[in-house]
Amino acid sequence: MIWIRRNLREEKIERWNLSANFKVWISKYALTKGIYELEVKRCVNSIRDKDESDMVSYFHGEGKEWHLTKESAIVRAEEMKLRKIESVKKQLNKLEKLKF
Repeated sequence: MIWIRRNLREEKIERWNLSANFKVWISKYALTKGIYELEVKRCVNSIRDKDESDMVSYFHGEGKEWHLTKESAIVRAEEMKLRKIESVKKQLNKLEKLKF
């Protein structure tokens, strides 16, 4: 069992060459900035991007905040949109029920 875990870990590190840049689509701010494409470096459990002002941004969780394909980023943005719509409907319903 220990050998298998160690072996899988080595394969994962080899798959994500930590020094290599790769292209991802960011969905973290899909409802405000939209989905955008970045060339990033892989960190241990996240990805990072350094912009022109040397500010570093971190995006965590493949399939949540960043995606390897544009299609999966679009699917995630649609899910985020539907959840936001439900939230706003609940807020509106709560406001309409207010009595003064």
